Amino acid sequence: MQSIPNDFFSSFWSQQELAVNLVVFSNLFGALLLGLLVGYERTYHGRAAGMRTYGLVCMASCAITVIVGYPSYWYGGSTLTQTLVHTAPDPTRVIQGIVTGVGFLGAGVIMKDGLNISGLTTAASIWSSSVIGILVGIGFYSAAILLTLLSAALMMWAARLERWLPSRPAVSITLRFRPGFSPHEDVLTRVARERGYEVAAGSFQIRRTGEGEEWRYVAIARDKDAAISLSDLSAELGKFDGVEEFQLSHARN
Repeated sequence: MQSIPNDFFSSFWSQQELAVNLVVFSNLFGALLLGLLVGYERTYHGRAAGMRTYGLVCMASCAITVIVGYPSYWYGGSTLTQTLVHTAPDPTRVIQGIVTGVGFLGAGVIMKDGLNISGLTTAASIWSSSVIGILVGIGFYSAAILLTLLSAALMMWAARLERWLPSRPAVSITLRFRPGFSPHEDVLTRVARERGYEVAAGSFQIRRTGEGEEWRYVAIARDKDAAISLSDLSAELGKFDGVEEFQLSHARN
């Protein structure tokens, strides 16, 4: 049985390893910026997967793709595969299994409640954490530390950035009408428009029971500063003729 060379651990912080980590750094920053840009478009339209989700997934995917291009620098410059074992393993198969398995784990935290979807950012952070573990496992310590810091900063402060940037928040509306009352789609659309909202195309869901009709739809603010608040909207809905019950919530769809 061969012993580990004395310079084995120092090889993980060699000049060549740090240079490769610097390449990973630049790619991570670029992927983060592009992911945030795509995610902002989703945030602007009130979607569940916003800047944090897109930024995490884009950045983690970039990290995996970049490190695959430098196999000679894995495990401290291939010292492990050249010295300790006679047949070099194929870590890419392990990586593939990890990201696939963790993807199923992340899907378990995504919840759908009516027109609302939650847990996407948590799922993306779990997947990103698996990539951090992969980076540590193959010896890209500096890149793992950077990805950790960027992921944590993204989850803590991206939500504030989303609130500061212009956006069009969405509201999920459920209306239950008294028996015998027949609402009209054009009336609901006009009422929403007068209050700074527009009904999302294709979002109407109608359910008829013995106790009357129930309408569900999503209203998107034309401007988050001009649209009335959820509390004001609630006060006005309570005065509408024919409405027996209603439910309002911020929609993330």
